[in-house]
Amino acid sequence: MTDRHDTPLDTHTCEQARLSRDARFDGLFFTAVTSTRIYCRPVCPAPPPKPQNVRYYGSAAAAEAAGFRPCLRCRPELSPGNDAWQRGDHVIARTLKLMDSGAFDECSVETMAERVGLGSRQLRRLFVERLGAPPISVHTTRRLLFAKQLLTETTMPVTEVALASGFGSLRRFNAAFLQSNRMAPRDLRRHPTTATGDAITLRLGYRPPYDFEAILAFLRGRALPGVEHVDEHSYARVFGTPEAPGWLRLSEWPGREHALRLELHCPQPAQMLGVVNKLRRMFDLDASPQSIGDVLKESAVLRPLLRKRPGLRLPGGWDGFEIAVRAILGQQVSVAAARTLATRIVQKFGTPVISPVPELQRLFPGPELLVDADLRSIGLTTARAATVRGVAQALLDGRIDFRSEQPLEEFVERWVALPGIGEWTAHYMAMRALSHPDAFPAADLILRRAAAGNGPELSTKALTSLAENWRPWRAYSVMYLWRSATDAAQASNKKVA
Repeated sequence: MTDRHDTPLDTHTCEQARLSRDARFDGLFFTAVTSTRIYCRPVCPAPPPKPQNVRYYGSAAAAEAAGFRPCLRCRPELSPGNDAWQRGDHVIARTLKLMDSGAFDECSVETMAERVGLGSRQLRRLFVERLGAPPISVHTTRRLLFAKQLLTETTMPVTEVALASGFGSLRRFNAAFLQSNRMAPRDLRRHPTTATGDAITLRLGYRPPYDFEAILAFLRGRALPGVEHVDEHSYARVFGTPEAPGWLRLSEWPGREHALRLELHCPQPAQMLGVVNKLRRMFDLDASPQSIGDVLKESAVLRPLLRKRPGLRLPGGWDGFEIAVRAILGQQVSVAAARTLATRIVQKFGTPVISPVPELQRLFPGPELLVDADLRSIGLTTARAATVRGVAQALLDGRIDFRSEQPLEEFVERWVALPGIGEWTAHYMAMRALSHPDAFPAADLILRRAAAGNGPELSTKALTSLAENWRPWRAYSVMYLWRSATDAAQASNKKVA
């Protein structure tokens, strides 16, 4: 690539990926055609344009800033995000996390820059250099692409689409959409989709390979009855408020397409983009298995595990406080025991809701409900109960939080300052609540045994040292090692049976 902001891939790699329609590069770059002024995904099924008419861009915002409009055939809004810029503690990654959390809708660029420790001019310069467009353009492009998906795949009124994609004004939405797509929003609805009830259905694309079975298995072992329902084919959950509860279900998209099928009932359209972004993080849909594998396969310990499960992902959590409570309950006990205690908390302190899905009938209690709760009555030790209440109070006081843009070291340092929270708990929360790719609970017993192979159990210090070469993807090494331990235990049980 000739321009720094286009993509870290070289022109030859882009050309080969475009001509072969390699789905592993979907979302890592976009192909713009000068003769049509249209930009496409590398998997676009249209006949390939002449090489002299092709330009490559590392983000949809960069392509649009250069005057290209999104393709109606391959639909760039369906491509997964570029993991290279969305993960870790780089200021661009932290700013993009703020965008995903909806903070950009409430803050100026100056405020956002301050939150990531930069001046606004420096942040704009970094975005232009690396992503090809300033922060506000990147944010607007992301909202417009989501709006385009809603207009194409649902029967939502245009006014609700504007709200769902983060535009407070229908007039501003219409103007921005027309400028980006060279057509009015209603022009996409020449062949409207038939309504199928209260829920809408959306495609959530990912970059293959993707081991959906493994992520469901991980979540199924930890699912809380009433709040979640996980079977062999789908994940379902209730969310929102008692007055306006929503529900969702994720399953594989039929036809071997590289996407998950989201059925979503969201009573408040303005929250819809946030819900979709949260699910993309929770199910790790923007990860690049090739980038992760390039680092981890250098390890003799991890190499065979990657070959066995090349699409293993990092399962996130829906809510930070919920993950914090689960992590505390899971200290020095089995996953099953922690789930039992968490289920008791839901049944006694969770808020009942009315849902059309029989298995989804309660909301997980927030910190305001547990700060003074009698947690010993459901079987917690005095120390565990005090830790849960202490975390709830610290969250309400603002001493700790789950801000998506905070660096890993800062997050861990603030949490371990609380009584009852150690390094293992803080790193586990960073893995699940922040989806931080480099979180690493090195004290975990299963990790230390799995990383040792057939040798003696590693010490925490030895495992930490070994994992230095696995940065910045140590959290993925955790998933591979945990999964290998699970597979080994299942194989052993079969032999016994």
